[in-house]
Amino acid sequence: MKFESASISKTGGREENEDCCDSIDVGSAGLWIVADGLGGHRGGAVASQTAVQTMLSSWRPEAEATPQTMIELINSAQVAICKRQETDRQLAAMRTTVVALHIVGDQALWGHVGDSRLYFFRGCVLSLQTKDHSVPQAMVAAGEITREQIRYHEDRNRLLRAVGNPEGAKPTILESAQPVRPGDAFLLCTDGLWEQVTETEMAVDLVKSSTAMEWLKRMELRLMTKVKADHDNYTALALFVIKA
Repeated sequence: MKFESASISKTGGREENEDCCDSIDVGSAGLWIVADGLGGHRGGAVASQTAVQTMLSSWRPEAEATPQTMIELINSAQVAICKRQETDRQLAAMRTTVVALHIVGDQALWGHVGDSRLYFFRGCVLSLQTKDHSVPQAMVAAGEITREQIRYHEDRNRLLRAVGNPEGAKPTILESAQPVRPGDAFLLCTDGLWEQVTETEMAVDLVKSSTAMEWLKRMELRLMTKVKADHDNYTALALFVIKA
């Protein structure tokens, strides 16, 4: 497989961008990551950047697409952030979400912590998506609200897990690799994007797009028609699987 990817990461209406995203691909293998930092006082930006950079430097293209590989990558970010917390008291409260996609050949595996999401589209139809580690997602599981109501819930920013928590990151990892084929598409994004762009809108914009960047730009245009002046940072990474 080969890949076409693009990303956007914007400050939005905030003073600082605490999001971070990056990727690496070698031949038919690659790693794509999005993170949304928490903590203020520079902490959120440091946490997200530390997580992304650590995971990319820990990744090996020969690594298999297995849950253990993803666990090790996310745990490397957990260790790095905890070390920074110990050496700089101003960063003691920093945390970050992480969502990561690892593809080797025609096998894809992903994992996440927090409420940054991954969406997997096949034939421009949403096939799979991650479930947030948040209070509203727990309410969905309990049957108290619907999945669509997460976007507008007053507790949507209350996370139950984050990288940098003292008790550990506790990632959710896909149980086994998902086969991928040319024409498949992935979207990794922070809540600054998915709170404003619905899954149906994502799919509609994907149908209209011939490149990964065009898809992102279409979604960004939607976002800008909805947000208030003080809206959150937003970050998204789009990936198209193409023929080798």
